[in-house]
Amino acid sequence: MAALAAPTWRMGTTSLFPRLFSSTQQTRFALPFFPGVTLTIPIGIQLGLPSIPSILEGIWEGILKAVPKKKTSHMKKRHRQMAGKALKDVTSLCKCPACGETKRMHHLCPHCVSSEQLLHSLQRRKAHPADIFSLAPTPNSILSASGSSSLLVHSTTESTFPLIQTIPNAHKLGCHHVCTAKGGLGNVAASVGFGGEIKIWNKSQNKNEWALDWEIPPSGDVWAVALSENEEYLACTTSDGRIQVWDLNAKQVIQTYETGARGGGSFAMSVDLSRDGKFTASGHESGAVYVFNNDAGRMVYSLSGLAKPVRAVAFSPGCKRLAAAGNAGIIALYDMQHGEHVGNLTTPNARPAWITSLDWSDTGDYILSGSLDGKVKVWDVTRGACVATHSETEGALWSVRWLPKNERALGPGMGKGEMFCAAGASRSLTFYREATGI
Repeated sequence: MAALAAPTWRMGTTSLFPRLFSSTQQTRFALPFFPGVTLTIPIGIQLGLPSIPSILEGIWEGILKAVPKKKTSHMKKRHRQMAGKALKDVTSLCKCPACGETKRMHHLCPHCVSSEQLLHSLQRRKAHPADIFSLAPTPNSILSASGSSSLLVHSTTESTFPLIQTIPNAHKLGCHHVCTAKGGLGNVAASVGFGGEIKIWNKSQNKNEWALDWEIPPSGDVWAVALSENEEYLACTTSDGRIQVWDLNAKQVIQTYETGARGGGSFAMSVDLSRDGKFTASGHESGAVYVFNNDAGRMVYSLSGLAKPVRAVAFSPGCKRLAAAGNAGIIALYDMQHGEHVGNLTTPNARPAWITSLDWSDTGDYILSGSLDGKVKVWDVTRGACVATHSETEGALWSVRWLPKNERALGPGMGKGEMFCAAGASRSLTFYREATGI
């Protein structure tokens, strides 16, 4: 049976399927289940049927694409993104001296502050429609200047710090500096607009409101300003490195200091007057710090220690020390008796943020600093260390100022000690208690 079937299959393969097979080349295969039977298959196929190599190639490519790939789950991706960013435990806790409840150090006690005070606090957060560049405190209020044309005055004698006056159209292009006399009566203020004009403001004793007294017309690119304690002298800087001292009673310039070739000095970014009006200090873009004697009308010290732009200089209350800081991220301290660099205040940070503002406390024991990373730091001058750090905002801080001590406590848990205020890119005023946390 097998012998008869074999020839018939071989002979009839091409005759049975003449349209499918037309090749004369044939290949014979033995069938394993039928001994003696061979299968003849012609090589070469018409009618567009694919050849064996092309079939194998398609199968091989499909097998490769079908291999499963290693996939990362969403949970693992999220864990990698959040590595090192998890919430950290709050360890700086203490007991509130008023109610005894646990609270964060150097913060107002949430148990003592009433819901009404919290409501006022939320309402005052957006004090200006633009960045707040400067603050100027008085014994009972604080003035704030921003990129908008108005100056705002907030009361510091009430726990809600309400807005008590708005000075519209103070500077058409906005205001970048405003100052009052440190330790003074708080009756005179000076502001500088982006147009280069300086305006002198007086506080009316009858109405208890600020009003424009007189204006110094633009005379170059005026930048920073400072007032003496007796509110009689004003120091200002210009973009070409000059420092001018004005007699506000006579309304004239009494001193002009050059820090380089005429009209070619380094940009003076900051200035301060000693409380007695004897010395003027200036910080420059080149990193230089100069101290001038106003009585002698000459430079007495050219201080070294900072190689980067100096954005803030401040005399201590007794004029024994001068603090300077800027893009270097450190606070340099100088002795005013001999003009020596006596030390630096810094934190162990590889890349410290630019320091934009400095202010001494009334006792001279602490220095307040604000930086571009939004952190407020309180420095103990005697210990040479940072004793408090506040980072309530991620935006830049442009100005930080101590508030004068009040005769009475502003509210529960708020003692009679000094407080301070910070402002910047958040467009809000933030008030803090003193560094001791009492």
